[in-house]
Amino acid sequence: MKLLLRLLTLFVVAYVTWLLLVFPYDPVRGEAGPWDVQGLLLGLAAALLVTVVASRVFTHSPGKAWNPARWFWAVVYVPVLAYYVVKANLEVAYMVLHPAMPIRPGIVRVKTELRSESGRTALANSITLTPGTFTVDVKPETGDMYIHCLAVKTESTEEATARIVKRFEWFLKRIFD
Repeated sequence: MKLLLRLLTLFVVAYVTWLLLVFPYDPVRGEAGPWDVQGLLLGLAAALLVTVVASRVFTHSPGKAWNPARWFWAVVYVPVLAYYVVKANLEVAYMVLHPAMPIRPGIVRVKTELRSESGRTALANSITLTPGTFTVDVKPETGDMYIHCLAVKTESTEEATARIVKRFEWFLKRIFD
């Protein structure tokens, strides 16, 4: 039963992702076009292929994926992440265009309270997507992450965690843990 739920969850996630990527939009007319039957069938085949190939590495607790509260927080998280990405872009642009180039590159250690691999992966990716920071290493046994920063503000693990991790972690706990 658990295997069937894993496979069904993976198939649905793959197919919904396909649908979002090929959503019928006609840029010439500026409106949504009709669904293409061939595209829908190709999406079914692609989702089935992904399900067969990736079933062993997919989540070990697929029941979590069907929780509506997790989906709500995932939808809320997207604009939060977008806000921090835009804000970081402006900060990096300021640093690059400033005559004194106020950069202080370095690697800082931060801690995360996220327990799941998926949550830690999402956190690492969120940090890397934010310009000026890059996740270098993750130590799953200790919850430590090493982040390269374009402008290190503090060398304290607690302060760096508060600045880099906490803004994302609150949402990711509700989605993944």
